[in-house]
Amino acid sequence: MDKRLAAFAQLLDIMDELRAKCPWDRKQTFESLRHLTIEETYELADAILDNELDEIKNELGDLMLHIVFYAKIGSETDAFDIADVLENINQKLITRHPHIYGEVVAEDAEQVKENWEKIKLKEGRKKVLSGVPRSLPAMVKAYRIQDKARGVGFDWEHPDQVWEKVMEEMNELKTEVQSQSDKKKIEQEFGDLLFALINYARFIDINPESALERTNKKFIRRFEHLEEGARNSGKDIRKMNLDEMDRFWEDAKSKE
Repeated sequence: MDKRLAAFAQLLDIMDELRAKCPWDRKQTFESLRHLTIEETYELADAILDNELDEIKNELGDLMLHIVFYAKIGSETDAFDIADVLENINQKLITRHPHIYGEVVAEDAEQVKENWEKIKLKEGRKKVLSGVPRSLPAMVKAYRIQDKARGVGFDWEHPDQVWEKVMEEMNELKTEVQSQSDKKKIEQEFGDLLFALINYARFIDINPESALERTNKKFIRRFEHLEEGARNSGKDIRKMNLDEMDRFWEDAKSKE
């Protein structure tokens, strides 16, 4: 047997046994696993950003377990089983890649994405943006909304146009802040600015979620260096002035 099939078959057998014999595994439901699946997904995302290949492998295994777990629960009420799950995704991939399994021509990745969105609409999805999960984090959701709108041709033509929109939204926010406008109005303008920046990131081929998370990690590294420097100097960071902190901060930057 193919090594891949053998490993997958063993996982299915283990899942059957755990569901039958383990008190914790027997107790789980779709709902009880949901938050754990979200956590595992974020752990995989962290491993990818850190380029930790062993961790990526481990986290993929954890997610695979969850998929098999959900399928096992589904099979217990004859709703669906793992075969149904796999057959469904197989058919979806074939249908949505007519340039591979049909006569459609797609010269580049953008054409593939456009065809994908058009096929989804033909499959019965009446609204272009209905496929964006409501519970996505706001930044990821904004990126997906813009990307899906682009798939049907609703988009700017050049990055310069998007940058002009960024500057327009920046000035509108600045005006509202300086005029001490209503808080809701300022919030609205701030949201518009973020949306425009995310749009610009897409145009310059930057994933804003990944970019911000890398900046978060960078800030944490530098701040922890500042804390360590303060401790080694016998100083209480809460009593240091900004000039003192900045020296440690610049030292951290120089070491990167």
